[in-house]
Amino acid sequence: MTSFFDGLITSKTRIKLLIRLFLNPESRSYLRELAGEFNVSSNAVREELNQLAHSNLLVSEKVGRQVHYRANRKHPLFPELTSMVRKTIGVDKVIDWIVGSLGKLEQAYLIGDYAQGRDNGIIDLLLVGDINFNQLHTLSKKTEQYINRKIRHLVLTREEFDLQKDIFLTKPHLLIWRSGPNTLKKTS
Repeated sequence: MTSFFDGLITSKTRIKLLIRLFLNPESRSYLRELAGEFNVSSNAVREELNQLAHSNLLVSEKVGRQVHYRANRKHPLFPELTSMVRKTIGVDKVIDWIVGSLGKLEQAYLIGDYAQGRDNGIIDLLLVGDINFNQLHTLSKKTEQYINRKIRHLVLTREEFDLQKDIFLTKPHLLIWRSGPNTLKKTS
């Protein structure tokens, strides 16, 4: 994956870790899980995890025999790193390009692998509101070309979402946009 980070960080494993853990800061992962997901040795992942933890970008917690890592929300660079990861993935462009033209969008959720911080090349979105499907299709195609990722979307009306939100919100999700009473808000 070619990204903004490639010019700044020489370790591909470190880039993958930053994306994996800062795209959805609520996600947690452990060494063997990450090594398998990235298809690299445990030692390579361990070295990068140790360096990121030593710099306080990651925090760790022992769960049974495993050590789980997650992004450190208290680190002074946390907001900037999260923003940079979202820009690298293209989530910011997806939201900027589709929100204003879709109709009455109330909420947008990132679901699936990206909600867990996994960059699999397919961005799954759950959109809630009264959406213009023709415009959504057109904007999705344009955005896909720009960010080099496929976009899949599930559109629900407010009523449909309210009836099924317990199902959707028990699975990995990340609220990335919501409308307010008088303003539009992008979550960060």
